[in-house]
Amino acid sequence: MQLKTRLIIMNFLQFAVWGAYLTCMGTFLFTHGLGRNIGIFYSIQGIVSIFMPALIGIVADKWIPAQKMLGISHAISGAAMIAAGLYGLGAGDAVQFAPLFTLYTIGVAFYMPTLALSNSVAYNALESAGMDTVKAFPPIRVFGTIGFIVTMWIVDLLGFQATAAQFVVSGGISLALAAYAFTLPKCPVSNSTEKKSFVDALGLRAFTLFKDPKMAVFFIFSMFLGVSLQITNGFANPFLSSFQHIPEYANTFGVKHANILISLSQISETLCILLIPFFLKRFGIKKVMLIAMFAWVLRFAFFGLGNPGGGVWLFVLSCIVYGVAFDFFNISGSLFVDKETDSNIRSSAQGLFMLMTNGIGATVGTLCAQMVVNKCVFTKFRGLADSAREVVAVDVWHGWQTSWYIFASYALIVAIVFIFAFKYKKEE
Repeated sequence: MQLKTRLIIMNFLQFAVWGAYLTCMGTFLFTHGLGRNIGIFYSIQGIVSIFMPALIGIVADKWIPAQKMLGISHAISGAAMIAAGLYGLGAGDAVQFAPLFTLYTIGVAFYMPTLALSNSVAYNALESAGMDTVKAFPPIRVFGTIGFIVTMWIVDLLGFQATAAQFVVSGGISLALAAYAFTLPKCPVSNSTEKKSFVDALGLRAFTLFKDPKMAVFFIFSMFLGVSLQITNGFANPFLSSFQHIPEYANTFGVKHANILISLSQISETLCILLIPFFLKRFGIKKVMLIAMFAWVLRFAFFGLGNPGGGVWLFVLSCIVYGVAFDFFNISGSLFVDKETDSNIRSSAQGLFMLMTNGIGATVGTLCAQMVVNKCVFTKFRGLADSAREVVAVDVWHGWQTSWYIFASYALIVAIVFIFAFKYKKEE
């Protein structure tokens, strides 16, 4: 089997794991009385990303080859997610926060490091084959997004959006990738016997990248932009589902198949990934990241302006710009880190990038977003029976609009500050 095909399969499975639950878990939690915990479920992905990718990356750099560490991590994650799903299915409407959250946390704690590990495996394999990662990797990464979309559709069409079965699907795919990872090309580990400093001995030298002003500002703004990453994943599906209480929109496609509508975002990703090599070479990392920041402004603003009826085209536009918002930041940022760091700390540096984005940034973002949504939306449902929710449905919609406009305003402020703070000239 050709190298690119092997890496395509890896990327397809890697993101199919995530697509099974990431965009619809909020609806499951809301449906089972855990709506006020949506933020903590999504933020735990960020909390574990503060330390797990860096620690696992250190292990992959120094002791266990990255492809084997990828398999081990997926095996643990998959088992935990299947356990979470089986618990949720068994508990039904009596599902409790503590056991579900504990099993889910174990699952994501070992899944999040695999995002960086899979990049390291791909970059190493491509470089060993003499290929240019900037040109060769994006078309391979496209199939990761396709995998994400496939499981989104499967979960939607099987009626799993509001059930714990979504976790079982995710865990099963993770176990399949765990086995496949051990067949991937070998990645090197550092066998140097040279006497190292305390920082080098612990594999923490990636953190010294903050001494470089250019890299420090890059990582700081990666954190600020990371705030936006999980907001729509956590709240877009519950937002669309809330229109079921407005008779005018109750039977629209977007309400009945929210996951499929949201999947337009990932379809947009597949196209935008292919544009990254051109945009990076033509405009450089600063302008590419700036484009991503303004795309986040539009992503949130269009959600606030649209509705599932005559305004559904605004939701579609929001999904289209999401591809730019997500890919131009995540993929180009990962490639930037790969090019700006030494090979002996590359896995650790990718882990540091994950820490700043999906770690600190996403944690702060989802927790703050939960507070905004609680204040603007969920307080209106407090104490109401299902039969009474139609009475406040329009007020709830206005609350959602206010929330989306707050998120858009934040993204706009970050973009404006970034223009003046990040000093980096594109290399010819």
